Order: sequence, then C-alpha cells, then structure tokens
Amino acid sequence: MSGGVAIVTGAGSGVGKAVAHGLLANGWRVVFCGRHIDRLNQSISGSGVDHVRTFAQECDVSKAADVKRLFEATIDVFGRVDLLFNNAGSSYPYAMIDEVPIDAWEQVLAVNLTGAFLCAREAFHIMRNQSPQGGRIINNGSVSAYAPRPGSAPYTITKHGITGLTKSLALDGRPFSIASGQIDIGNASTDMTKRMSEGIRQPDGQIRPEPVIEARNVADAVVYMAGLPLGANVLSMVVMATNMPMVGRG
Repeated sequence: MSGGVAIVTGAGSGVGKAVAHGLLANGWRVVFCGRHIDRLNQSISGSGVDHVRTFAQECDVSKAADVKRLFEATIDVFGRVDLLFNNAGSSYPYAMIDEVPIDAWEQVLAVNLTGAFLCAREAFHIMRNQSPQGGRIINNGSVSAYAPRPGSAPYTITKHGITGLTKSLALDGRPFSIASGQIDIGNASTDMTKRMSEGIRQPDGQIRPEPVIEARNVADAVVYMAGLPLGANVLSMVVMATNMPMVGRG
C-alpha cells in the first residue's frame, strides 16, 4: 500500500501531524486536513518533504459540504484515495453528565462521530468505485472505548460509537476490498492530553500524573496498519503508555 494516496484529518498537530509525517516518510502522498490552514501549512513545512506529494485542505469535518470538498480536491490533485486516517477529535473537561451543557455535547458528537461518519462515507464511496477498487479506513478511537475516565461521558460515548463505525465499515467493505480498522490510543503526548503528565483525576477521586508516549509511537503503528496489503487487516490495536492505569482502571 505504500505510495498510495492518504487523507489525514486533524493533521495540523498532535497525532494527526505525526501520522501525516510518518506516511510521507514512507512514500505516501498525503492530504493534510484541518480547520486552520496556517497550521496545516506549518505542519507540511516541518515534514521535510517536497510539496509535490502533499497539500493542505481546510475542512471542518462536522460539515458535510466541507468534507465533500476535501475529497473532491484530493481526487482533482491525486486521482484516487487509498487511505483515510479518521483522526480529528474533540473533548470536554471533567464533568458529571448532568453538568455537561447540551451545546458542548453536540459539539463533541459533531466532530468525533458525525465527522468520522461523513469522512468515512465519502472515502467508502470513492474506494468502492475507483479502479483499482478498494482502500483502507483507519479510525482513531481511544482506550476510553474500553474503560472510561470519570466525568468523560461525551468523549467516551463517541469513542464507543467509533468502534461501531469501524466494525460496520469492516463488514460492509468486504465485497469492495475496503479494509477498516481502529487504533485505540492511551496517553499520547499532545496538546489535548498534556494534562496527563501534570495530573488527572483517577476513579478514586485523587489527582495523579500518568505516563505518556510520544505521538510518533502512534504514527509508527498507523503506518504499519496502513502498509498492509488489503487482504490483511488490523481490526483493532491498542497503543498505550506501558505503565498507565488502563488495565484494571476503576
């Protein structure tokens, strides 16, 4: 699969940026997608790769029209889509469910689940109809899809939904050579998760720091998943800090 065309959402920072750089380093052509074009262009400049194999596309994944433009632009420039890394995500600070504002819930749902659905929908349609047929969709889940943190209802619910999306795509994609899998990340060091090493609430109510891993460790795993032939698939993978309190959480 290396050398194909990949779309990475949320590619302006964190895991998305690391994965986009990792794919470029392994010969992929990569579309950097995100809400802030300046950040995307900075991310591309930091990749050390000539711009012939990449471009930035501003896109709010929660908006169907934006997502459609993203995939149309990719086809216009590169002619096909071989890989979607559905990475863009949002969270909400610690709160009991009755303390979560409705608009905050709707925003997390719009980005984490509706956005992933919209991108997968466009990718599936293209992969199903292009020649050669097929491609791969990798969804960024979370260890919260297995074991939630306290006070994380909006984020946790959407990540459980991502698992349902992944399994549906994996099943429905079989006749069209579309492989789908999910990477569930525990404590990757990004702007969204930097509080982990500073101290985060535990199930017993205490605030304790947790170990983290570098985003490039996640990128290595995604590049591996992406590089498999379409006849082989990693349906789910957990990449986490070895000593984080995941196993036995709660």
